[in-house]
This record gives sequence, C-alpha cells and structure tokens, in this order.
Amino acid sequence: MINETHDAGLRSWVASANTPGTDFPVQNLPFAVFRRRGSAEAWRGGVAIGDQVLDLAAAHATGAFAGEAAVAAAHASAATFNGLMALGPRYGSALRLALSRALREGAAQAGSLAACLVPQREAEYTVPARIGDYTDFYASVHHATNIGRLFRPDNPLMPNFKWIPIGYHGRVSSIGVSGQRFRRPKGQIMPPGESAPLFSACRRLDYELEVGIWVGQGNALGEPIPIDRVDEHVFGLCLLNDWSARDIQAWEYQPLGPFLAKNFATTISPWIVTLEALAPYRTAWSRPAEDPQPLAYLDGEGVRKHGAIDLQLEAWIESAKMRADGSGACRLSHTSLRHSYWTVGQMVAHHSVGGCNLQPGDLLGTGTQSGPSLDEAGALIELSAGGKNPVSLPNGENRTFLEDGDAVILRGWCERKGFARIGFGECRGEVLPASGD
Repeated sequence: MINETHDAGLRSWVASANTPGTDFPVQNLPFAVFRRRGSAEAWRGGVAIGDQVLDLAAAHATGAFAGEAAVAAAHASAATFNGLMALGPRYGSALRLALSRALREGAAQAGSLAACLVPQREAEYTVPARIGDYTDFYASVHHATNIGRLFRPDNPLMPNFKWIPIGYHGRVSSIGVSGQRFRRPKGQIMPPGESAPLFSACRRLDYELEVGIWVGQGNALGEPIPIDRVDEHVFGLCLLNDWSARDIQAWEYQPLGPFLAKNFATTISPWIVTLEALAPYRTAWSRPAEDPQPLAYLDGEGVRKHGAIDLQLEAWIESAKMRADGSGACRLSHTSLRHSYWTVGQMVAHHSVGGCNLQPGDLLGTGTQSGPSLDEAGALIELSAGGKNPVSLPNGENRTFLEDGDAVILRGWCERKGFARIGFGECRGEVLPASGD
C-alpha cells in the first residue's frame, strides 16, 4: 500500500506545504468541498496543500490531468464527492498520484496550477458529500467501560460488547461542517429521586471525540462486504464530534437507544484524508487473549497485520471567557484511534453483513475514542466522573459539562518515523443558548 506519494523526501512548490508541523504537506492531499467565503460561487472540490486549497474544477480545466485521473478530477469538481467516491479506489489513487506529481517541486504544471490556488483563510466549507445514512458505533472498550462504571460499577460492559460492533442510526440533517454553531437542546429529563420527568434545556451537554468514516464504493443489497475487501469501500476519514445531551439520553435511551440526545447536532471536519494517505500509519491490531476473539467474518490476516490506525486525537475547549481574554483554547485530552476495540474494517464489514447496502457518501462514526488512562478520555462525562469531579481549566474556570459559549475543537494527525506528518485540520463547534433563553 506504500507508494511514491508517501515519500517523506517529497517537497512542494507551494512553500507553506514544506513548513514543519503543517497538517497538509504534499504527502497528504485531503479533499474538501469549498468556495470563497461570502461569495455566491458554486461549491466545488478542493485539495489542501499547505495553507492553500487547490481548486479542482479550475485545475481540471487547465488539462493538468489525463486518463483515470482526469475522470476522477471531473467528478471531484462537483458540489459533492459522491461521484468521486462511487468510482472506487483505483480512480481515487490515480488522481492522488497525478496531484502529487503536479504539486511537487519542479512540476511542469506549477505555472498553470498556481492560478488555481485559493488561500484557506479565504475559503468556507460545506459537508463534502450528500450523506444518505449516518451510523454511529460504540467501538472504544475504554469509553464503554468508563461509562458503564458510572451506572453499573460491578458489571460495566454489556455482555455483547466484546462480540459485536455496537451501533445505532443517527440523524443526517443536523450534520454540519467545522464552525457549526448550535442551540443547546431541550427535552425530557428525569431528575434524580423524582417520579415524573420535566421538560428542560439540557443541563449535561457533552462532546464526543470521534473519527468519521466516509464510504466510497457501495455494495449491492444482500451482498456483504468481506472483511478483506473493506479497503475498496472506504474513501477516507475525518474528525467527528457527536454532541450528546447526557441527561436527556439517560431518560430516553431504553429500549431503543439515543434519540433527542443525539439528533440536534453532529460536527465534522471539512477535510477527508484518504485511506491511501493513511497507509503508512496502519498498524497491527490484536485482541487480548483472555477476551473473546472475533467471529470469522470480523477476523483475518489483514485485520491482524494492519487493521488499526495510529491516528492521534485531541480535544480542546475554548470558553467564552477564553475568547474574550484572548488566552486561547486548552487541551482536555489526547488519545489514539489505535486503542479502538473494533477497527474501521470490522465496523464496515459488520454494518453490511446482514445485507445492508452501503452507498457512496454514507458516514459512519467510530463512537467516542478513549485510551486506557483518564487523560485519554474522549468526553467530559468520563473526565468529570459523571459530573462528580469538575475539570479545572488553566484560567480558573471549571467544567463538569459544557456551558453556553463553549467551543470544542478536535484535532488529529498521524506521524511515524520515516514518513511525513499529516493532519486532519480542525473540527470546531460552539454551543449557543437554548431557544428562548
């Protein structure tokens, strides 16, 4: 899976792509749908390179691409990536290779493509695909155990967790791109010790540090995706924040799972980092010997050798006071996707095993990603032990759950010796007061 596009020695004629620590070197080349901020321009596909966006519609018009890369570029020039996703990995790989060669130092296309660059600071983004369905999983054993201990100290994990990737279907219409601002949700809450619920604004609003999985090529109804063919059906990954109203959820989730507690907002990062770009950061996956081993349809040599992805993940908070003071956001936690109990491939394979036809542009969430120690927890409900232990912020503020005006910023990146560091950009969302407040 490693090819010339991953060469750590590559440099770009776009100078900012060579800056140490940039999320978007020439080895990354993630996709987003954008236009110039505040304009009436058509939405179209773009590729991040340094602090710039390469306008794919404009680049395609210059004749910079040929063959399968040109076919892919034509689809990537549209207002959504569904067409590009449907083409499958061969076409996406051809476009990635053509972009890599065109953006390297000394490329013959440098002159014509320079006119196709738009500074990222002048761009705005939208959800990059028409999402047909959204499914959220519960794939972190550390998160599940931490949550379970709050409610079932003697038996924190449900008996099926170690056998099956648990998931539920979420709401598509409230998915927004980074920068999303949403109102605090309202719903029914059952206060402790009471016999009847009350209708109220959420009092225990939380974030969830997740990874989003974009489906590429779909599968036919009734034809499951085999575990060893999953990579042919995943277009790429993004960051995802599945905001949660914990008090509303506690009252409503039995017997059918989350409803109003989850459907009010989900925020994703605009950039899709392709599965091919992530190839150097794939790593071995294993299951503890004392745990049940996956059933055959969820296991295999490929899963064991490179099923996990060492994707570093962080959650930051910026309160209204921090913004007013100019003190900047502070980090709440840092973990890695490699700790996930279920892999990206296992989630996709399980989703389709009953015959479900996944479609290009469908979005899956991994569920909150938490590591084995508390400072790797991916949600405030874990960090504050269900609200019992307030989290102290550097400016003297405390948080058990989110307050109005709080913004949460998710960040992610991959790095490995011998390869370039690549990043995901930011996934930012901000809490507004409930309607009527």
